[in-house]
Amino acid sequence: MHGFGVDHRIMLPLESTFKTLAWRRIYLDLPWTGNGSPSSAASAQDVADGVVEEIRNRLGDEPFALLGNSFGGMIARHVAHALKNQVLGLATLAPVFTAAHEDRILPDRRVIQQDPGLAEGMASARDTADFRDVAVLQTAGTYAAFSAYVVPGLRGANQALMDEIAASYALDDEPESAHPEPFAAPSLHIFGRQDHVTGYEDGWAHREHYPRGTFSVLDAAGHNLHLERPELVSALIRDWLERIEDCPGSP
Repeated sequence: MHGFGVDHRIMLPLESTFKTLAWRRIYLDLPWTGNGSPSSAASAQDVADGVVEEIRNRLGDEPFALLGNSFGGMIARHVAHALKNQVLGLATLAPVFTAAHEDRILPDRRVIQQDPGLAEGMASARDTADFRDVAVLQTAGTYAAFSAYVVPGLRGANQALMDEIAASYALDDEPESAHPEPFAAPSLHIFGRQDHVTGYEDGWAHREHYPRGTFSVLDAAGHNLHLERPELVSALIRDWLERIEDCPGSP
C-alpha cells in the first residue's frame, strides 16, 4: 500500500526484490488516485475500513503479508491487527506511527548529497520543488526514480478528497493500543535517519509490541528511502519474507 497523495507506482521499484520469490503481489490504489475505486471515504479510518473490506473480498480467508509505505504503513498496521489470524507478516517503509504532524518527533531537514548539475536536467519547477522538499540524496538517479514513480501519482491525485481525508488523518484507535497483545508474526519497519516527514523515533517506541520485528534506521535516507537506498531496502524485505517462509503455517 502506497502513501498519501501518490499511487501504487511509488511501490513498483520494489518489484526487483521479488524476482526469484514465489509471492503474488497485489497493489492497492487508495481512494484519491486515478485508478482508485469510487469511494465515499472521508477520513483515514474510512480508508482503513475500505482496505479491510477490499482484502476480504479479494482474498477471503487466504493468508497474506502486508507492506505499506508512509500513510499506507499506518493503514497496513491497522489491517495487520484487524485480520491478525490470517496475516503472515507486516512490513512498513517510512511509516506513519503518529498521525498529527505537530506531535511527531522529527529530525531537522538535511540533504546528504546534492549533484551540482542536477537542476539542468529537471523537467519543471513544480517537479523540482516537490523533489527537493523530500529528497535526502539529490542525484540524477533519485530524481529519475522520483519522476517515474512519484510524480504521476502526485499529478493524478484527487486533491479535494485528499483535503477531506487530511482533516481526519488519524485512525480512531492506534492499532497497537486497540490490540495490545504483541504482534507475533515476523515484521519489518524501515525508517530514514534523515526522514523529516514521519521520522523514526515514534516507530521505534513501538518496538516491544513487535517481538519478531526488525527495526532499521537507514542513514542517507529520507521519506522516499526505497528510492534512495534500494539495495539495502530490498535486502531487508527479502530477509523479512524469508523469516515468514520459515514460520509454521506459511505457504
